[in-house]
Amino acid sequence: MTALPPDLAQALASAAPRLGGFARLRYFAEADSTNDLALALAAEGAPEGTAVLADAQRAGRGRRGRSWFSPPGAGLYLSVIVRPAGPAETLSLVTLSAGVAVARALHASTALPVELKWPNDLVIGRPWRKLGGVLCESVGVGSAVDAVVIGIGINLHPAAYPREIASRATSIETELGRPIDRAPVVVDVLAALAEVIDRLWRHDHAWVRAEWRRFGRAGLGGASVLWNEHGQDRRGLARDIDDEGALLVDAEGRTQRLVAGEVTWERLGRE
Repeated sequence: MTALPPDLAQALASAAPRLGGFARLRYFAEADSTNDLALALAAEGAPEGTAVLADAQRAGRGRRGRSWFSPPGAGLYLSVIVRPAGPAETLSLVTLSAGVAVARALHASTALPVELKWPNDLVIGRPWRKLGGVLCESVGVGSAVDAVVIGIGINLHPAAYPREIASRATSIETELGRPIDRAPVVVDVLAALAEVIDRLWRHDHAWVRAEWRRFGRAGLGGASVLWNEHGQDRRGLARDIDDEGALLVDAEGRTQRLVAGEVTWERLGRE
């Protein structure tokens, strides 16, 4: 861990009233994974709002064990500890809540029309171009969850993306057509997380779901989707999310709940 860069230190100090306990930011020039560092801190008892930020990750990861492209200085690589205060069923909404928070933060700091792709990719444009994503991992013993680490990756600056993602990846600066400073984005993300997680812990689940639908509406309401089930490709129409955040899809005359796996939006995505 190293000292916060002056711009980040100043931005955090200025935003202290908005951030509350989410101003506890630990900074690394380079890390294997900010999620791994935050998971270790959570296991040691670090309080809610403790966050880890790195300029680069050597082993960043995304959903389903994929690597997350994390070159030096190109993105925002941030992991934040939250500690569930409600019943176990609220845990299924943490990932949705994190996506809502980041989408709200990016809209506030850039005014870009950011959207959410289920379960929590941050996308923009037509076809969808990926700006970032969220990965939540838990700490606990057995079935008891003591803490959740919210890992956030956002492409801030253009980079030479790997071939397999180059056609569908983009960055905040690319979409804005101008430079952007990292510090205000970090502050807005932390402030939005503080607000949204507080709502979740106060059981304002309806607001969380409504906000997710607002940012994710392009992929709902009858959008055509493709997914794989037991080795077979399936097609259906994405209708909504349910109370626990599962994707509801109409297929073959019935409604199915998708809770995990890869889903392709046939008219919106570029997979």
